[in-house]
Amino acid sequence: MILILMASLTSETLVLKGNINHSVCPWCYPNISLEDLIDTAKQLGIGSVELLYPEQWAQVTAKGLTCAMAYASRIGLETGFNDPSLHKKLFEDYSTNIPKAADAGLKNIICFSGNRNGLNDNDGLENCAWGLEPVIKIAEKYKINICIELLNSKVDHPDYQCDHTSWAVKLCEKIGSESLKLLYDIYHMQIMEGDIISTIRKYQKYIAHYHTGGVPGRSEIDQTQELNYQAIMNCIVETGFKGFVAQEFIPLRNPVSSLIEAFRLCDV
Repeated sequence: MILILMASLTSETLVLKGNINHSVCPWCYPNISLEDLIDTAKQLGIGSVELLYPEQWAQVTAKGLTCAMAYASRIGLETGFNDPSLHKKLFEDYSTNIPKAADAGLKNIICFSGNRNGLNDNDGLENCAWGLEPVIKIAEKYKINICIELLNSKVDHPDYQCDHTSWAVKLCEKIGSESLKLLYDIYHMQIMEGDIISTIRKYQKYIAHYHTGGVPGRSEIDQTQELNYQAIMNCIVETGFKGFVAQEFIPLRNPVSSLIEAFRLCDV
């Protein structure tokens, strides 16, 4: 049934303006196989299927797409670079997979702060910098961006440390490398701090990638929620951004038709 519906929805071409590079996150579509999602993206003219592990990268590149934000390690979210006990393992994972990402033509690899677990923000920042510095040196060599994701600690990820843009920017400034960037998740930052357009304008040089999601509830990014995504996308285009914007909402309606709606809404 899903395959029949996907075929009917993708039989007509989705005409895109080319100002936004579109991507999609498979975890939002648990009932659609990765291979089917890749095929749908290709039919729609979408350039990326992302948040994939190294063993999955070839599935997208074989179809002429990219993985615009890749995983290098299975350590993440609740555990990350703010925990020194994980630095050795994280370095092993990233030093192994950064060259593989470069060979696959990928540009961005995700990383996470981890939860605070009693750490104050200054100590957490110091620990992240300590763990990331050797990783960033390898990323520089291979021209890969390591992107720390901003997540909300209010609703979805209690205690997560990298939950404000200013904290992530301080980390970038401390590292002092163009290879450390932000994955600016619009959904998460609307929950934590709002003021999305002004924040994007202020910190645009640090942002390598965007994620979407409807607020509240992380469902479709349409008129049922509080964000004006067309205005946000216009702001992103105005900054001269050339990276990818990934749809990361959880559909309440038909998943493929909701995804197509989102691409059209964001294609300013």
